Amino acid sequence: MTKDDWLADPQYRDAVADLLGVLAYGELTAFTRLAGDSELSPSQPLKAAVAGLAVAEFRHYEILVARLDEMGIDPEAAMAPFLAPIDAFHERTKPSSWLEGLVKAYVGDGIATDFYREIAAYVDPSTQALVHSAMEDVGQAEFVVKVVREAIKADPKIAGRLALWGRRLVGEALSQAQQVAVERDALASLLVGGVGGPDRPSADLAELGRMFARLTDEHTRRMGRLGLAA
Repeated sequence: MTKDDWLADPQYRDAVADLLGVLAYGELTAFTRLAGDSELSPSQPLKAAVAGLAVAEFRHYEILVARLDEMGIDPEAAMAPFLAPIDAFHERTKPSSWLEGLVKAYVGDGIATDFYREIAAYVDPSTQALVHSAMEDVGQAEFVVKVVREAIKADPKIAGRLALWGRRLVGEALSQAQQVAVERDALASLLVGGVGGPDRPSADLAELGRMFARLTDEHTRRMGRLGLAA
């Protein structure tokens, strides 16, 4: 089946619009937050590095918007249902320091990235490739790990505070991801099936449980890379 065959199902089309819409707004907010973090950077080289990450996130946003335009879907309308929940998540998880902002960009955004990659397993190959392209690491992992580890080495006392922050982020991010998926019927249908044709894969309850276990395991791995206890 081609992408157009899958998109011939109006429910599947709505589901893909939701997926691309939530990803686009997520990338746009990642850009604005990293741009703000750049201004708070303690040195010019760090400021330039964070600004570069912000630019890469904006390019991902442009890729997603371009696909929505190609589908004949208004990007603003596709993003609209996700403004409130994503903004609320960021309001609840405002970092109190530059380092907390970096940990959030790596750990918090990482959980969201993993979640939508999991959902992308149930879409057509063309859309799946687009999602993976828009979710690819733009260098933030290596950068954040290096900076946070160096900061902990210079002041070991901050490790405990950053670990607590990381644990708070995982709870908030998983809750927000589940809320978005449950409240949007079209998005939820990507997981449970019923759209996109009879041969489209779907997840049962056991697989959903395994999916969230994988998300938690990946979070633990990221925290370990930072030198923090999950």
